[in-house]
Amino acid sequence: MTQIYIDADACPVREEVLRVAERRRLAVHIVSNGSRPIRPPALPNVHMVIVPANPDAADDWIAERIDAADVCVTDDIPLASRCLARGARALASTGHVWTADNIGSALAGREVSRHLRELGLSAGGGKPLSKADRSAFLSALDTLAGAALRPAAARWVRRAPDFE
Repeated sequence: MTQIYIDADACPVREEVLRVAERRRLAVHIVSNGSRPIRPPALPNVHMVIVPANPDAADDWIAERIDAADVCVTDDIPLASRCLARGARALASTGHVWTADNIGSALAGREVSRHLRELGLSAGGGKPLSKADRSAFLSALDTLAGAALRPAAARWVRRAPDFE
């Protein structure tokens, strides 16, 4: 069964995820270390998971449970890489789909940015999400969820015998 995992502490698109999950009848795991108050919705398909406040505890919880039928919503590039390594799909809050083809350069860029910050040459944080970003996110999540559901559905379809 396809599930959606949200790296929730800094996720600006939780409400959008819940809309797609409700429409597609998917389980959602909202994973947080509790550093920011998140009000869990009273929906039967939504599970609030509070992990210890250790660095990467939420990432570890997600990476240990996600599988190939699932989708992770995260702006954390290393977590996206871990999810892809397990065969899952990963999506940033801007609608950017992480893939095996683009995750390596994203990880490298992250390291360059970290080094620049250490040198005091940081360019600041990211920009707020626009309506276009939210729309792109909704479209990408719906597409990824649909793609994740198709293989699961195909397992239940009995193949007709071949006649020669």
